[in-house]
Amino acid sequence: MAETAQHLPGSKLLVGLTGGIGSGKSAAAAGFEALGVPVIEADVVAREVVSPGTAALAAITRHCGSGILLPSGELDRATLRQRVFADTAERRWLEALLHPLIRASIIHQMGAAAALPETPYAILSNSLLLETGQDALVHRVLLIDASEEKQRERTLRRDTVDERTVDAIIASQWRREQRRASADDVILNDGTLQELDSAVRAMDERYRRLAAASTAQEEKQ
Repeated sequence: MAETAQHLPGSKLLVGLTGGIGSGKSAAAAGFEALGVPVIEADVVAREVVSPGTAALAAITRHCGSGILLPSGELDRATLRQRVFADTAERRWLEALLHPLIRASIIHQMGAAAALPETPYAILSNSLLLETGQDALVHRVLLIDASEEKQRERTLRRDTVDERTVDAIIASQWRREQRRASADDVILNDGTLQELDSAVRAMDERYRRLAAASTAQEEKQ
């Protein structure tokens, strides 16, 4: 049976945080962490499963050649990203290799976070939460929403990628309308970081109330 939020250890409220590239998802995750909420970052997990010495990195090196490595022996993620978003077959090969490994590690880490006694809920932050079906691992999905213009502008300012790569990444992810239709909660982030921080605080208060109500209901049963 596939793991779902109901089958994970612990009984905490689990929230999936998602948003397209340049949406501000990482800034929102940092805001929740500052409020004492444990956040499992899928991007961090993705780096861990391809760290030097792992079977996944060895498979990527065999497939792509040693040129995919940095002098340190670590994966050259920028080069790999350009390669896979220029070739759909390459992207699908990489996803088939990494997604099961990432999912297994996420399930383990979320179980540990759900068992923490001092916090009412935990967050899984993943830009591909919906695309990879990881929304089944959480009780609620929170979308950080932004216009494609804002996504493109922020990504070009932040990353060393060209416009063609940014457009390919945006095209590979779910459309804005798809995400909004699949989310339980939405924060529109076309404004400032201060406005995003205020929205995160308001959502945190809401999730704490939901978690408290869920705990009270369980205690009555």
